[in-house]
Amino acid sequence: MSSARECVNALIDDFQQRRPIRAGSLIITVYGDAIVPRGGTVWLGSLSKLLEPIGINERLVRTSVYRLTRETWLQGEKVGRRSYYSLSGPGRRRFEQAFKRVYHGTQAPWSGQWTLVLLSQLDSARRQKVRDELEWLGFGHFVPGLLAHPTLNRSEAVAALQELGAADETIVMQTKALEPLASKPLRLQVRESWNLDDLAEHYQRFLTLFRPLWKALNEENHLDEEACFIARTLLIHEYRRVQLRDPQLPDELLPTAWEGRNAHQLCRNIYRMIYRRAEDWLDRHLETAEGPLPAPGPSFYQRFGGLE
Repeated sequence: MSSARECVNALIDDFQQRRPIRAGSLIITVYGDAIVPRGGTVWLGSLSKLLEPIGINERLVRTSVYRLTRETWLQGEKVGRRSYYSLSGPGRRRFEQAFKRVYHGTQAPWSGQWTLVLLSQLDSARRQKVRDELEWLGFGHFVPGLLAHPTLNRSEAVAALQELGAADETIVMQTKALEPLASKPLRLQVRESWNLDDLAEHYQRFLTLFRPLWKALNEENHLDEEACFIARTLLIHEYRRVQLRDPQLPDELLPTAWEGRNAHQLCRNIYRMIYRRAEDWLDRHLETAEGPLPAPGPSFYQRFGGLE
């Protein structure tokens, strides 16, 4: 069996072999996982040093940060000859939407209600745009022109449609819960409407990538601090990529043997095992204009239902 260090090296190789290398996406992962809990601002030079062992050189870091700034993910500040970057206002809002999925704990029981949005009164071009945005929020396509969401309530759906300028041209309804909450035909409809088979394949790839590391850590948990930071970063990066595809359906609507549950458990278990050594590495290698980054806030320790 491979050692934990060999497993981390294999994860780095897997990341480096992808083309094109998504350095900007990895930087957002580092901000969300490591920098935001510690105040959110970091010196560009220390960010480059963190990412170099993963195969992201200083030039690519600078190019990616410049692009993220133009795309309003990041904002920069010059202090002397050094540049410091933090998430912008829009970037923080997008971050919160994306990362709250990653670290969630146990889901609350489903009420059995559905929020339905009927798009038949929109012209075809706007209908497609609104549909795309609603699907990003986790809506599924039941029949042409009708989208459904099992946990987003009616007022939240209306607020989303108002932001899209489509609230006056759509019909929003909320159903009552009926028994059984998740009948066989409904489960089949959910599987089709949210393309759960495709999502399961992405989760399976995540499991295949990280199960060797979990096994190795259980055999000999001797990873050094830098390797723990790299492993944690790539773990959350890969998990976040799958989570962005996941509509976060209630357990009652998912298959009994659902790969997403196994992936969440694996991600949580590895994270809990290595996060503290990764934090020690960050303590010594991240800088703000005032010095080392502050310690993580209390919300950091609530990730995955509690890290302690």
